[in-house]
Amino acid sequence: MTTPRRSRLVAAVCLAAAATLTAAGCSKEEGTGAASSDTSQGAQVVQSPSADSSGSGCTLDAYGATRIDLKNAVVGFSQSEKEANPFRIAETRSIKDEAARLGVKKLLTTNAQSQLSKQISDIKDMLAQGAQLLIVAPLNSDGLEPALQAAAAKHVPVITVDRKLNATACKDYVAFLGSDFVEQGRRAADAMIEATGGKGKVAILLGSSGNNVTTDRTKGFVDQVKAKAPGLEIVAQQTGEFARDKGQQVMEQLIQSKPDITAVYAENDEMGLGAVTALKGAGKKPGKDVKIISVDGTRNAVQALADGQYNGVIESNPRFGPLAFSTAQKFFAGESIPENVIISDRAYDASNAKDSLSGAY
Repeated sequence: MTTPRRSRLVAAVCLAAAATLTAAGCSKEEGTGAASSDTSQGAQVVQSPSADSSGSGCTLDAYGATRIDLKNAVVGFSQSEKEANPFRIAETRSIKDEAARLGVKKLLTTNAQSQLSKQISDIKDMLAQGAQLLIVAPLNSDGLEPALQAAAAKHVPVITVDRKLNATACKDYVAFLGSDFVEQGRRAADAMIEATGGKGKVAILLGSSGNNVTTDRTKGFVDQVKAKAPGLEIVAQQTGEFARDKGQQVMEQLIQSKPDITAVYAENDEMGLGAVTALKGAGKKPGKDVKIISVDGTRNAVQALADGQYNGVIESNPRFGPLAFSTAQKFFAGESIPENVIISDRAYDASNAKDSLSGAY
């Protein structure tokens, strides 16, 4: 996904994100119920703009919304999935922390528990409670039309984070804030090629279907492998639904059906960590007998990399609070907002994993 920004706006958003970041990076430590946070290295940074793809942008007048002061506003945040995943924990914490830092009058938060119908009703309920701005982490790229129509009927702006909608910008929503998921797939492929020498048999643990994250991370990886490492054969693609237990189950099945697999690309860390457990249970050494590359940047995955049980992690930064609210402030101030505000993500490998743990979530 190539996306678009304007130089002046992006620079301003980037500075705002860096300046306003609070204790938002959070992760649940493996085996405990405690959450920890660290922001010394965790700020989101917006990529440099691409002038040829910046689009016209969206303004308050074009969207038909009313100017408000966020400090006196009711803001709704719709989370898509249960907060058992460190990405979701960190994302929700970041939104809450930034709302508190700004002194937002009232923040409504909901969790769809991976149910599209619930996310639609959650958004409608927040609108009924007077939400004047909606920040939405969509469950799927399609299917939220009833909720978007309800928001449009009340002229309530919608900003989406971490997953992109198949909808019309500046009509159904203001802007998408998130990563370039195709590029994440390419970078994961490059890390896999380096780890394997470009040879072997790799299985892909796909994310959940119906959203652009899975589609784009798969495309980026598959296309890059075909272009750069024809000796690296993709022998299986099976969904692990972005869940650790499902990733483990799928890996256990693949060990039986395709015992000659030498590498795994997991489209999030939770599935990758599930694969580690499955491989250990089968008497294999993850990181050595079977190379593992995944996407997210959770503390547990980076720790596994530092411990030699992993081979690479491409970050997908979930700390959207500062960027979401600074984007909203600029929108309500009358500035033009790009259709896509794309952040830069780091990469972890054996050389930096140990020293980078404090910046993981």
